[in-house]
Amino acid sequence: MSGETILVVDDEAHIVELAQMYLEQAGFRVRTAGDGAEALEAVEREPPALLVLDLMLPEVDGWDVCRRVRSGRSAPQLPIIMLTARDEDLDRILGLELGADDYVTKPFDVEELNLRVGNAMARSEYESLTSPTTGLPGGQLIEQRLRQLVPRDGWGIVYVGVKRLGQFGEAYGFVASEEVLRFTAMILIQTVDRLGTLDDFIGHVGSDEFIVVTEKERAPRLAQKVKERFDANVGTHYNWQAREQGYLVVEDEDGHEVKADLMTLTAGVVTADDGPFADIREITEAAAEARRQAARADQEQG
Repeated sequence: MSGETILVVDDEAHIVELAQMYLEQAGFRVRTAGDGAEALEAVEREPPALLVLDLMLPEVDGWDVCRRVRSGRSAPQLPIIMLTARDEDLDRILGLELGADDYVTKPFDVEELNLRVGNAMARSEYESLTSPTTGLPGGQLIEQRLRQLVPRDGWGIVYVGVKRLGQFGEAYGFVASEEVLRFTAMILIQTVDRLGTLDDFIGHVGSDEFIVVTEKERAPRLAQKVKERFDANVGTHYNWQAREQGYLVVEDEDGHEVKADLMTLTAGVVTADDGPFADIREITEAAAEARRQAARADQEQG
């Protein structure tokens, strides 16, 4: 986080100077603005990593700045810490409702400000590495976890995919598709909570794919239970007609209507015993092949 740029916005010069001095000592680069209009222009021109924003600004106040940043295109996810001279619940509540991440009451303790800035930036960094749809760890965090497996024994991976999610999305739209992904994540979390360990890891690889890292003895049962729960409850995402029929009617590339089966879950299992694995690429290739084999087995049984 050191070296990141923070924009401090306050119309009181001594407050700006104090915050700038201590944040720069903490290793941050600091830009400043004296009013709301200048702050909005600075965010638009070059979005900072974090915004420290006074509420009581001339003309364009802090609430309005926060509202415009959150609804704008330049940096809608920008972490915002509000500064307020009044220790009133209404100020804090309104700021948080508008999208502020935290607040500091003036006169503030510089150590508290540093701590809150560091925490806000850490949360922002973590959120940037997670799926915005499911909130689960994404690519970089998954890779970090898989690298830890390469020299170890005793691990198991469940590699999960939602089959026919694309056809479902064509019929019901992307919002409904994202609800299915959140539903899948919920099933994974609940199943791992019940059957896994505290050290287990769940990640959203992307699109319709998820991964669970667990102990090798637990992986097959986790895969079975996740699939059973998904297949038993996925019908709630369809309308009554599709549920009764057991299929959707969609158009193919030529515009012809075709039947599409309801979504199902495929879950492949790979363990350390399937190795040795030289790197994470070999692990992910083995996991993908295990899932393909599981899909073929499901098709033969169906």
